[in-house]
Amino acid sequence: MSDRLSWIQDELDALKAQGLFITIRTLSSPQGAWLEVDGRRVLNFCSNNYLGLANHPHLREAARRAIETHGVGPGAVRTIAGTMDLHLELERRLAAFKGVEAAISFQSGFNANLGAIPALVGKEDVIFSDELNHASIIDGCRLSRARIVRYRHNDIDDLRRVVRETEGYRRALLVTDGVFSMDGDIAPLDRLADVAEEHNLMLMVDDAHGEGVLGRGGRGIVDHFGLHGRVDVEVGTMSKAFGVMGGYVAGPRPVVDWLRQRGRPFLFSSAVTPADVAACIAAVDLLEESTELVDRLWENGRYFKAGMKQLGFDTGASETPITPVMLGEAPLAQRFSKRLFEEGVFATAIGFPTVPRGKARIRVMISAAHTTDDLDQALEVFEKVGKELAVV
Repeated sequence: MSDRLSWIQDELDALKAQGLFITIRTLSSPQGAWLEVDGRRVLNFCSNNYLGLANHPHLREAARRAIETHGVGPGAVRTIAGTMDLHLELERRLAAFKGVEAAISFQSGFNANLGAIPALVGKEDVIFSDELNHASIIDGCRLSRARIVRYRHNDIDDLRRVVRETEGYRRALLVTDGVFSMDGDIAPLDRLADVAEEHNLMLMVDDAHGEGVLGRGGRGIVDHFGLHGRVDVEVGTMSKAFGVMGGYVAGPRPVVDWLRQRGRPFLFSSAVTPADVAACIAAVDLLEESTELVDRLWENGRYFKAGMKQLGFDTGASETPITPVMLGEAPLAQRFSKRLFEEGVFATAIGFPTVPRGKARIRVMISAAHTTDDLDQALEVFEKVGKELAVV
């Protein structure tokens, strides 16, 4: 490595010294309640596979059929020769599922935010953004070149204050996560909608962790609060509860039509593969047919969270099956995660910059695929490691 790159190794060494270096483990099995990780069979509490669909036979069969009928790759961006009938069918199904006029699909939820935000606002505009919004929202805001005004997390009074104090803009966008992925709390979207209407702000919610979790049969946070028609832009992902890959924006038809003209990831990056699109459609099928998986997810979340609290763990402000185990300092969180893995539980440490310094944690991701026996086994291991490391 040349001298001009030596600073990189110095930074890596500093991360290791602070307990912030991310070690990436390797899976050799499909996603599920149990995984083969680094050659070991372990209980899985890391994945966003909320409904256990990532290896569902209905989705696998749909993907296989799509490869036979549509091939492996799209071969082009959507606007040239990459739009297949499967893409249009998924967008129709998502719009119906969400109860909106139209939807547009992207390669990921991250790309959906990068495409939507800069298309809606520019350098003459302002964005009011929750201080804990996801990195994809932050990056989308930066790319827009709009003025970014942050308000305290889920604090409506502070939002009203910054809106009152902000002047001299053309258009304004209020944007928030629906479910905050690190803490598991829910945005007060009903009150945010009130503020948006009072001040003529466009309202956008990224419901990546609410899709398939909140609302009737997993229809998301807008359905959860009964806000249909009051939220201008809904961003979602197909890579979490839906178990596949891809993202989308749903809302009024003019918004979707505009993103087809100005959403840069849509315009300049190849379309999602046929197999992924077909599997996404199959996931929508399952959610429309039954609420069983969503109901089981919530039952598992309540069961595990109650057990952790009884053991004396701090699970933060979570209102969803996401269960943060608050530990404070990153080195402790990494030691805790390492011991969990040694005891057969895969649950990774989360530290800075993903969460603020001093708020490191183990983020436990509950799935409908877990059985009660799985949850009991995990609780036993958490208790053992928690006592060993003097956390409980």
